[in-house]
Amino acid sequence: MAATIDLHLHTLASDGRLTPTELIQLVVKQGLETVSITDHDTTEGLAEAYEAAKEFPSLRIIPGIEMSADIPGDEVHVLGYFLEYQDPEFQAQLLEFRRGRVDRAQMMVEKLDTLGIHVEWERVMHFAGDGTVGRPHIALAMVEAGYCKEPKDAFDEYLGRNGLAYAERPKMTPAEGVEMIKKVGGVPVLAHPTFMND
Repeated sequence: MAATIDLHLHTLASDGRLTPTELIQLVVKQGLETVSITDHDTTEGLAEAYEAAKEFPSLRIIPGIEMSADIPGDEVHVLGYFLEYQDPEFQAQLLEFRRGRVDRAQMMVEKLDTLGIHVEWERVMHFAGDGTVGRPHIALAMVEAGYCKEPKDAFDEYLGRNGLAYAERPKMTPAEGVEMIKKVGGVPVLAHPTFMND
């Protein structure tokens, strides 16, 4: 029996490849009945997803998010489900995280420039579209400019945690992420538990 639920989906609002509308159309085509859009540090795609889902009354959307959190030497992601995502204080905190992502991306593009890799900020923003800019968009601009064959190459050498152009950004602790999610009525869940080391 095929799965009818997917609770970890991304849109162009973060590092996905589809608009919320396109994603809703795809999940319905694939026979999913319950989904959660869990973009990184943003809920920007939810309103469009709910609007698109009006055509498919049997589809259930659980409001979600994937929060980036820091642990010593690594990062973890905390998923939040069933949250009151329109809460003004919550949205103000998310806006600060998105600003941090923009600042970080600009720092990484500047580091690349000092390494002789000239990626235009406008191209990075083009790939981000209306979503939150991040490392995947820098990687796509690097591929487009001919510096890498595929985005994975950009991450391996330049954009990953140990990469030559890596830059940290302000992040919260996992406990802060859990608290933030719970404060808006959400249920926190550790993302990618099989990727965790001891």
